[in-house]
Amino acid sequence: MSVLEVKNFKKSFGKIDVLKGIDFTLEKGEALSIIGSSGSGKTTLLRCLNFLEAPEEGQMFVDGNCIFDAIKDKKISSNEIRKRQLNFGLVFQNFNLFPQYTVFENVCLAPKLLAKDRDDYKHNKKAIIEEIEENAKKLIERVGMTSRINMYPCQLSGGQQQRVAIARALAMDPKILCFDEPTSALDPELTGEVLKVIRSLKDGDTTMVIVTHEMNFAKEVSDKIIFMDEGVIAEQGTPMMLENPQTERLKAFLTAFNQ
Repeated sequence: MSVLEVKNFKKSFGKIDVLKGIDFTLEKGEALSIIGSSGSGKTTLLRCLNFLEAPEEGQMFVDGNCIFDAIKDKKISSNEIRKRQLNFGLVFQNFNLFPQYTVFENVCLAPKLLAKDRDDYKHNKKAIIEEIEENAKKLIERVGMTSRINMYPCQLSGGQQQRVAIARALAMDPKILCFDEPTSALDPELTGEVLKVIRSLKDGDTTMVIVTHEMNFAKEVSDKIIFMDEGVIAEQGTPMMLENPQTERLKAFLTAFNQ
C-alpha cells in the first residue's frame, strides 16, 4: 500500500489552470523530486499536499485513508485541516523560524502546543514535556546543530537556519516530509550542508517530497522524479530520466538548465 496517493488534483487561480490533473503515488521511505520551470505548478502542488491550498478536484490518500476529497471537503473546518496537516512536515524556502526563540525552543514549540490537547496532559505534563525536549535534542544533533542549540536565528547562517527548520519539521513526526526549494535562499557554499542533511534523512528511511532546482541532487537522492510542465506531469520515472529524457519538453528543459 502506498503511503501517499494523489488522484486528479486540479487547481485554478481565477482563469489560470495551475494544476490540470495530477496523479502519482509514493511508497514509504521513497524520495520524490519534483522539477520543472517556474510557473509549472510545482509549489502549488506542494501547497495542496499540505492543505495550504485546496484543489477544486481530486483526492489524496495517506496510508490508504482518504484525507482529502474535493467533493466532500468543500466546508472542512480549520481544526480538521490542522489534524490532517499533521501527516506532513513542510520545510520552506526561507526557513520561517521564530526569531524570538532559540534553536531548542523553535524545535520544541509545536510539539509542546500540540501536547496540550492530549487527554493525559494534565496528569503527565512533566513526563510529556521531558520526552518532547529529549526528542528535540536528538533531532538537533541529527542535523548537526547541537553546538548552537541555545542560539537565536539571527546568530545563524542561512544553512544553519535551514537545518533547524528541518529538525523542527521532524519534531512533529510527519509521515511525509516536504521541501519547497530548500536551498534556493542559500549562498552556493551553504547549499552543501543542507543537502547533506537531506541525504541523511533518505538513508534513515524518511518519506520525502522535494521541489528542487538541484538536478544533480535530485538524481542522487530520488527514487522517483516528476517533471512538471504547464500544470501537468509531462514525464515521470527514475532518476535515469535525467540522463535519457523521453519527451522533447524535458530535453529542452535540461538543455536550458545546463547552459
